[in-house]
Amino acid sequence: MTGRSRTRLDRVRASLGISQLALQQVQDDLNADDVDAPELAAILRELQEDVDVPGGLLPMLAQVVSTAARRAEQIEPDRDGDASCPLHEAAALITDNAGQRLNWAARSLDPKGDGA
Repeated sequence: MTGRSRTRLDRVRASLGISQLALQQVQDDLNADDVDAPELAAILRELQEDVDVPGGLLPMLAQVVSTAARRAEQIEPDRDGDASCPLHEAAALITDNAGQRLNWAARSLDPKGDGA
């Protein structure tokens, strides 16, 4: 691994560490005794579609995985899709499957919620 790759990997690790700390805070907030159905629904909606930042957590994660898939397409041996296809499928599962289920759960908890 080159020095540049090592630096890149170090940045990725640091960024993921920051993300893990932020997600731990979300988990701590979810564990609060006073979280009710409308608030839980609002938190779920934030995970799927953050109103302050375009996208939300799951769409951003899907975008990162899609970016990895596109890069894999360029560098995988024989361009056979052995690496890129599973990555594209994972991105679709995050968006279509996990994201939709968050929406369903939020709607079930707070049918009148406005998503904000």
